[in-house]
Amino acid sequence: MLAIEVNFLTERFVATAHHDRRAAEWPPHPARLFSALVAVWADDDSPSPDERRALEWLEAQDPPSIAATEAVTRKVLTNFVPVNDQVALKPDLKKGKLVDSFPARTKQPREFPSVTPDEPRVTYIWAAPANPETAEALDGLLGRVTRLGHSSSLVSCRLTPDPPDPTCEPGPMGEALRSVRQGQLAALEREHKRHQAVKPRSLPFTAVRYRQVEPDAAKDVLRPNTAGHLIVFEFLRSSRRFPATRAVQIAATLRDAIFHHAENPIPEGLSGHGEDGSPVPLPHVGFLPLPYVGWDHADGRIMGAAVSVPDSLDEPSRRAVLRAVGTWESEANAANQDLRLTMGRSGDVDMKRLTGFEPTLETLRTKTWSQPSRRWVSATPVALPTNPGRLSTGTAEARAKAWAKAEQAVADSCRHVGLPESAAVNVSHDPFIRGVRPASHFPAFRQRGRDSQPVARRLVHVSVVFDQPVAGPLVLGAGRYFGLGLMRPMRDDDADLNSSGETRGRVKEEQPGD
Repeated sequence: MLAIEVNFLTERFVATAHHDRRAAEWPPHPARLFSALVAVWADDDSPSPDERRALEWLEAQDPPSIAATEAVTRKVLTNFVPVNDQVALKPDLKKGKLVDSFPARTKQPREFPSVTPDEPRVTYIWAAPANPETAEALDGLLGRVTRLGHSSSLVSCRLTPDPPDPTCEPGPMGEALRSVRQGQLAALEREHKRHQAVKPRSLPFTAVRYRQVEPDAAKDVLRPNTAGHLIVFEFLRSSRRFPATRAVQIAATLRDAIFHHAENPIPEGLSGHGEDGSPVPLPHVGFLPLPYVGWDHADGRIMGAAVSVPDSLDEPSRRAVLRAVGTWESEANAANQDLRLTMGRSGDVDMKRLTGFEPTLETLRTKTWSQPSRRWVSATPVALPTNPGRLSTGTAEARAKAWAKAEQAVADSCRHVGLPESAAVNVSHDPFIRGVRPASHFPAFRQRGRDSQPVARRLVHVSVVFDQPVAGPLVLGAGRYFGLGLMRPMRDDDADLNSSGETRGRVKEEQPGD
């Protein structure tokens, strides 16, 4: 094993994401670290052959795992930066030619996106060990690396014999990071010969998908069949005006957009239907609007949306989802536009896709919806798969039976997604956490019944407690593929819930305007 530790001396990392000039990169991509090593090697008057061999050994290894904490994005401001002095020319009327006059300085707008990580370090871990000569050469290079990314992003680097556990590693369905392969050093030399550190340049790289690593404690918890990878899209600020009551409309529009950019025929795991139009029995791709709920000042606005890709999804469907998203992004980039959901009279939603490691709002972080917990509450109401009867009218005895049937329908929904029957189920018209809208505020959810006629499903809010921790994402009920029944895990230190759905005490607050 070989591990390189990078410490950020100013406790922040300044670098622009390769696909978005206003977004910060986190964690630093392996290709960026390799380029920093090449730069200090080539900067010597007589570059060392031993160090070159060490770099060529490193580029030939499999992509490293990465250990990095989460990071907070600093607000991006536009700065007007003077460019290099340029000589202005003016005509000499006597000599009939142009002559040097005075230095002219112009200013160009620049952004410097940066992040502040929870711990100011990142570690790259290769599985293969280096021989002593190679390790010594790499350690000498690392000792001369003073920055990573922007010149203000000062670092100290070293080999470490005791690296932390990785937080992300190469794997399917992850986010593409820029890595290297054999021949990277030669590619960088050719690129430098072309631009000579003056002309516009681009970093050669090999795209490698990285997935987040679950902590060991999370591997022993129960997982529903809705658990898996979330492809998250952040609504841009002008689009954060939709309440959670529009969840089904947004989910359906996102689904249509993905289908529009998918290759035909659309596999069953993506469409959710067989060739005859009947629902497929296995878990398939879902579409989940993500509302701002559970914090002190939560107001239920939809901050983004996610395409939910369950772990059990077949590989053709998995590839179809990634290709559809990639095609959509490519078309938007070619037109210099954001991704857009066209909502008809409701207006449009502009958004951007987030990488799995990109610092963002708590609402849009995967762990907000997937961290293991025994207690889960609904962020959007659950559409009951069966009709429990009248919950608000009739005799007290009839209402009690209807509520009991509703609780049983929720327990059945838990079993339907592969979980044991919950230890406790509470059902209510009113929400259980702050920011969530009452079930009666949501439009009726209709679904095709057994006789192909639309059936209106009863919407209720739910709190469930399991005997052991359950990892998410957890989505329950008949509308779980269209944004209904999205459950939020409650931490042990979260405040208790009272009967009206208010929280007692103070929980972590999100700042949606940051």
